[in-house]
Amino acid sequence: MKKIITTLKAPAPIGPYNQAVLSENILYTSGQIAINPENGELVLSSIKEETTQVMENLKEVLAAADMTFENVIKTSIFISDMHNFGEINAVYGEYFNEETAPARETVEVANLPKFVNVEISAIAVR
Repeated sequence: MKKIITTLKAPAPIGPYNQAVLSENILYTSGQIAINPENGELVLSSIKEETTQVMENLKEVLAAADMTFENVIKTSIFISDMHNFGEINAVYGEYFNEETAPARETVEVANLPKFVNVEISAIAVR
């Protein structure tokens, strides 16, 4: 059985999907982009600030399921320009303990929703 996870502290979905789905003890999050949930505006002033907003949105989705980044076992990072990898990785690394960091892949793509620069999703377990 699945349970839909939703929070007002992260951006509302912009299509026919949910912020996250909990199935037994596994949480699957939708990709988060840098939408400020307070005003609905994109945060694109720098790749660092954009990535920080993405991670903060992801943190709120995890919290809505009573989880933290410590519960994350896998992430997927989609970026529009691999030249931004270093800055994205530096911000991303601030949210995880390096010794217990999740598995992940980082993939450069042609475009992302709303033409943002980074999108991150996660799988977490209790």
